[in-house]
Amino acid sequence: MSRGLRADAERSVRAILEAAERVLADEPGASLEQIAEEAGLTRTTVHRRFANRQALVDALAVSAKQQLAEAIDEARPDAAPALVAMYRVTANVLRTKSAWRFTLGNPLADTSAATAIWADITARTHELLARAQREGVLDPAADLEWTRQVYYALLSEALHRPGRDQGADAQDPDALATLVIDTLLHGAGPRGSARAPDEA
Repeated sequence: MSRGLRADAERSVRAILEAAERVLADEPGASLEQIAEEAGLTRTTVHRRFANRQALVDALAVSAKQQLAEAIDEARPDAAPALVAMYRVTANVLRTKSAWRFTLGNPLADTSAATAIWADITARTHELLARAQREGVLDPAADLEWTRQVYYALLSEALHRPGRDQGADAQDPDALATLVIDTLLHGAGPRGSARAPDEA
């Protein structure tokens, strides 16, 4: 395949995947024909790229997770102190998750490729949190697995918080990243070293 034809194929696949995200978000049971129409392509073109609907769903899951991994790469977490890296990674992840809300918010496919990408993302998140702990950003006694789970929950809540439909400002990734990290590090209590009271 020539470079030009390969580029055309990549563009059509990208158009199909982006259309699938939009269509399936509104109608999870949508057909390939509906997705083709949204992508502005013929049904034949879509079938040429994806043998059936499940093949498209599998590719969608892999593509979205791969873009999430690339968003982490683009934040260059190893090139900054842990706290700065946490803000950068969080903002980039929120941008990507916002564009792929349906796919990343639903267990559409559990292919080995998608599972491997997600495992790598989880490992890198744990590594960043461990570095934050070593640098004094997180408490030395913090349970990092629990911290990771809370962090993931905060990411999800940030994308579904009240006011998300009130315009771009309500969903600014940098502002949401600040909200997520500040909540992760300080909770809802007053700033300081508040601790649970001793048991009587």
